[in-house]
Amino acid sequence: MLKRKRMVALFAIGAIAIAGVAAACGDDGGDGGDGGGAVGELNIGVLVPLTGDLSPFGGPGADAADLAAKQVNAAASEAGVDLNVVLSQEDTKTDPQGAQEAATKLIDSTNVSAIAGPWASSETIPTAENVSIPAGVPLVSPSGTSPEITGLEDNNTVFRTAPSDALQGQVIAQVMAGEFGADASVITANRNDAYGNALVDEFTKVWEAGGGSIAGNVPYNPEAQSLDSEAGQIAGETDAWMIIDFPETWEKMGPALVRTGDWDPAKTFSADGLKVASLPDDVGEESTEGMRGTAPTSLEAPAGAAFDALWADEVGGDVGTFSWNNFDAVVVIALAAAAAGSSDPADIAANIASVSGAPGEKYTFENLADALTALQNGEDIDYEGASGPLDLDENGDPGSSNYGTWSFTGGELVDSDEVISFGGDGG
Repeated sequence: MLKRKRMVALFAIGAIAIAGVAAACGDDGGDGGDGGGAVGELNIGVLVPLTGDLSPFGGPGADAADLAAKQVNAAASEAGVDLNVVLSQEDTKTDPQGAQEAATKLIDSTNVSAIAGPWASSETIPTAENVSIPAGVPLVSPSGTSPEITGLEDNNTVFRTAPSDALQGQVIAQVMAGEFGADASVITANRNDAYGNALVDEFTKVWEAGGGSIAGNVPYNPEAQSLDSEAGQIAGETDAWMIIDFPETWEKMGPALVRTGDWDPAKTFSADGLKVASLPDDVGEESTEGMRGTAPTSLEAPAGAAFDALWADEVGGDVGTFSWNNFDAVVVIALAAAAAGSSDPADIAANIASVSGAPGEKYTFENLADALTALQNGEDIDYEGASGPLDLDENGDPGSSNYGTWSFTGGELVDSDEVISFGGDGG
């Protein structure tokens, strides 16, 4: 179910099914391990983009993983459960090859039981296909949003705590229709990778179905030294633009668009990849002022406000987009190990979906000790995350997701209080 809160939907769009929600709300019985037994040391690999295009997200993402491990270990100590999470971190460099090499190191040398990450879809897909799936090691991406991830032949080992861009494409189309009219003409552009291509494709399908037109699409190579030629193709006569990119590439594309004299950031929408507070300072306000976009949000998440308060106390500074999701990735892996009473990768993979959805008593990170006690007693639990209810379905995708809108206003990143919700309440 799609519903808007504090904003009126202005045109009808086709429903996109959230595959397997019924599965997430049905059988909660995991497999593997005896359940409720001792786990001992649980080594979780953390793949974060500390360098490269997504580097602004990497530091906060690493902090979120550390914070999750700290919460789990404190809860285990309180509950008297034999579980100690140890994190092994590697930098993916926001690079598909770098991510695969880092994952291989974590699995072959560090012997991790599961991996939280990678972040970019262009990293997640090859890392899963070439490294984690063959090894049988569960992978939980906090921000790999390409719809292609849903259909991976993964032997039930690939999960994510961020929703598919099959949903975000629909959200962007709805928000832009409210701003420019459902019949507006839009030029789309995107970094030519799994994230950019898929999100533009999803947006285009919904936009055209709603009566709008696409005046042109310009995919571009994020590694190119200059994007002046592509900027010239993007700028021009149109009602609006929808451009998908990452911060490092926008340092080239944004100024190139400004130089054309035929582009208006105030008529431009983007998505989560450009939701970075430092972007106006890094790129210049001329390249950002008035831009708007969408991103998964923790607003109205079961433990979103509590997480923000914990972050302020323990970490400080900006939370960072998808930090909630990485926190949840680590917690869900730990709970799955506790449910199985095992640190074996196969046992963990078999329990990740079951601990994140109904049936079962609902728990958040605020009462993890109670959740671990319940698991030790062989009871079902339903972990409700800092990023949202999760309710991971048979494809490893969240069955419930919330999106918010953002803008660059006065040189600052401003989050609105608009919430666009998909799915149920975990029941």
